Amino acid sequence: MKVVTGRVISGRIEVEGEPLEESCTVTVLAPEPDEVFMLDSQSEEVLLAAIGEADRGETLSSEELMNRL
Repeated sequence: MKVVTGRVISGRIEVEGEPLEESCTVTVLAPEPDEVFMLDSQSEEVLLAAIGEADRGETLSSEELMNRL
């Protein structure tokens, strides 16, 4: 899984960085203009730790995840 940032330009989403694979499925989360995303300090630590794991490639394949579930 990748996390990318992009902008809507002329009704199309253009992502920053390397292009995504052709025909890949994406999920778009679009915050409302007045929406704020807040975390308490403990949740922020957990999120940053998870991001670090993903950056280091410490992830599960979808098959392994389904087996664990």
